[in-house]
Amino acid sequence: MANAPDSKRSDWDTYRRLIAYSRPYLWRLIVGALCGVLFAGSTVGLLPVIQDALGRFFDPDQPLDMRMAAMIGGGIILLMLVRGVGQFYNAYLVQWVGNRVVMDMRVGTFAHLQDLSVGFFTATKTGEMISRTVNDSTLLERAVSNVLTDVVRQPIVLVGTVAYAVTRDWRLALSCLVLFPLCMLPVLVFGRKVRRSAREGQEHLAEIVSIMQEAISGVRIVKAFCMEEREQTRFALQCTNFFRRVMRVVKSKALIEPIIVLISGFGLVFALAYAAHSEMPWNEFITLAIALVVLYDPVKRLSKIHLSIQQSSAAADRIFEILDTEVSVSDAEDASTFEGPIESICFDHVGFTYGEADVLNDIVLDVKAGERIALVGGSGAGKTTLVNLLPRFFDVTSGAIRVNGVDVRDMTLRSLRLQMGLVTQDTFLFNDTVASNIAYGCPDATQEAIETAARSAHAHDFVLEMPEGYNTMVGEMGVRLSGGQRQRLAIARAILNNPTVLILDEATSALDTESERIVQSALDALVKGRTVFAIAHRLSTIKNCNRIVVMDKGEIVEIGTHDDLLASGGAYKRLHDMQFDR
Repeated sequence: MANAPDSKRSDWDTYRRLIAYSRPYLWRLIVGALCGVLFAGSTVGLLPVIQDALGRFFDPDQPLDMRMAAMIGGGIILLMLVRGVGQFYNAYLVQWVGNRVVMDMRVGTFAHLQDLSVGFFTATKTGEMISRTVNDSTLLERAVSNVLTDVVRQPIVLVGTVAYAVTRDWRLALSCLVLFPLCMLPVLVFGRKVRRSAREGQEHLAEIVSIMQEAISGVRIVKAFCMEEREQTRFALQCTNFFRRVMRVVKSKALIEPIIVLISGFGLVFALAYAAHSEMPWNEFITLAIALVVLYDPVKRLSKIHLSIQQSSAAADRIFEILDTEVSVSDAEDASTFEGPIESICFDHVGFTYGEADVLNDIVLDVKAGERIALVGGSGAGKTTLVNLLPRFFDVTSGAIRVNGVDVRDMTLRSLRLQMGLVTQDTFLFNDTVASNIAYGCPDATQEAIETAARSAHAHDFVLEMPEGYNTMVGEMGVRLSGGQRQRLAIARAILNNPTVLILDEATSALDTESERIVQSALDALVKGRTVFAIAHRLSTIKNCNRIVVMDKGEIVEIGTHDDLLASGGAYKRLHDMQFDR
């Protein structure tokens, strides 16, 4: 993803794209705008009423009767009531739309992240994505709502008040209005600084989240190597950088109002001098002064809109960068639903390139249903990449993978992946109950089915010993369970999902001998009747596989049974001797 917005992009382009999200809620925006008109009209309408009231209430030559006083007072109260109702519904409806737009963006960003390929996440920091989805959208939530409210309401107040001032004394009004363009100068000067500083601040905030996420996830490593001070220093440095950027934004925004007030002060002094020279009636001057004060508020708010747009656009740019990231693995337009069963899998001269590096080269392998295929080789041989191509976590860059003779790229992702089960070395469990984790792929599974899967995975007994049995929370990443227990729950999850093809990626390599024995028994139950691709460094776990595929530097160098490969004296025998001849 790009780290900076397009320099050719107009300041308003991002915000216009942001506002386009409000189209589904246009009727609320229209009603809110009408309420803004009501607010603005009643605000401007108060000015002539106040002028008339001042003239009538304080004119010693014309005593005011009670009936007229009541009418004027009632008119003022009625206008205030209309103004209040308009202000409330304008603010509520417009901000509802603003907040809903941001919510839709947040949900849409998360949904898009779910659609992106695994390759995207291998090149992206988790904390960065969390920050963009949560923190950046929170900044938008404030900015969008305030900007929409002011854009709808304040121009009407501004135009109405200017019209009133011009009708009372056009010379004085126009003279004062000449100063208003000067109010925009500091806005334009500080606007770009706000956008740049806001974006830099959000980037540092993303780094803060990343450091925090890493330090918490790797707390054991941090403590084991006594690196607490280093992590604290990294965190404090990013917090300091974030603070500095935030204060640049605060300084730029805080300077605007004093400058506008100063410019308005010159206007007020000029108005006083003009009123004295022209002998303007006092009630007209007071009303005109009130109009100028009323005029000051929309000018101030509208001037700050530019800064808010700059700040929110910086956050929106970072979110749109995610939304604009192309989904590299997706369903073809004419993709068909695969209904199984899987009878054959063919790796037809498969090649895969990651960046500029060739990871797999000319892989040719035919697998029949029910076969158990072991993949062995040194680190970086391409074993995991090869099995990741099967459920289309990535797409091949050359050749094809065919299931029952059909290219997997011509099948829908969902129908293909529902045929597959995955058990890895790094078992992932959600911070939920045992039952929910087992039933993750089958949310409608009955309790009986869940327990049957757990029994097959040799997990039922230890689950019953837990405080709340199947309703026990396993903690984040299954932290409350041992490695063997986590692995058996992952196997139970795969058993319940009942896949046709099973991918075992170092499923027992991180376990102690006793846990490995139990987990291996669970795996024996899982693999029955399924097509299996097993990656293993421990060669003792793959002797019963039908064929062993030996890989090196992205290529298949040997294929055969355990005994045949030992007898041939090739790469497999060298791996075997390194593990057992000690």
